[in-house]
Amino acid sequence: MPETEPIAVVLTALPVEYDAVRALLESLDEVVLDDGTRLERGRLSGTGWTVALAELGEGALNTAALTTRVVSALAPECLLFVGVAGGLKDELRLGDVVVGTKVYAVHGGKQTPQGFLARPEVWHGSHRLVQAARSALRDLDGVRAHRKPIACGDVVLADDRSALRDHIRRTYNDAYAIETEGSGASHAAHLSGGLDALVVRGISDLADAGKSTADAEGSQALAAGQAAKVALAVLRKHAPRPRSAPGAEEEARPGTGSGSGSGAGAGTGTGTGGDTIAFQGGTYYGPVVGKITRHN
Repeated sequence: MPETEPIAVVLTALPVEYDAVRALLESLDEVVLDDGTRLERGRLSGTGWTVALAELGEGALNTAALTTRVVSALAPECLLFVGVAGGLKDELRLGDVVVGTKVYAVHGGKQTPQGFLARPEVWHGSHRLVQAARSALRDLDGVRAHRKPIACGDVVLADDRSALRDHIRRTYNDAYAIETEGSGASHAAHLSGGLDALVVRGISDLADAGKSTADAEGSQALAAGQAAKVALAVLRKHAPRPRSAPGAEEEARPGTGSGSGSGAGAGTGTGTGGDTIAFQGGTYYGPVVGKITRHN
């Protein structure tokens, strides 16, 4: 894969989520990382993106570990986790999409004789990607979308009268959906050094006793398809960063080339004065020769 090719990574947990994104990509081929992790790489038509798509399996810990591996191997410009979730608000319908302005990890805390004391952790969705989502959703027909926080925990919630549901309602009251992988992907993106990341979830059930019935009636395929539609609409708005053509910088700078730095002022004193070599943004193919002077 050329180093200059802009890559967006899209991660999923379940086959139904993977298939929904895959159906919207073109010219797919398989990529196998050194540790055996498999992705498919395809084009998003009408954009400059190459999309690397992976099905990681369930759970935040598994997601965090494999996301770190994928990001290290592919060096993407942005990362989206796309899938299904349970809805937490009465206004939600099956097939609605929640774009995660924040992702909460809901299980952190301390149990005391006085009760459970929450110790929240939160990751904000990338400002660039949230803004791209806001723009994309204005023109996206057939989708009811909400730009709201998402709760993440290591449990599938199928009881709207449970202690967990009550805990989320009291402690993470603005959360619109609950799922199990978003915190892992968000934390891995954060540790990578500020990679733009966003969690996009389609509502496949209402986190209540009707979950099994909704799943059996095809709600996951509906929700995954809507989430995939939104995620790729976000990528269409969020263009890859501009990249210089190979060799363009060297051609624009007389006197630079193999064996010398290509940063501003390298070997010429340009912009810094005197016998100075500036290393900012430089690309080097051999030794750099300079001069050390003393300033009194």
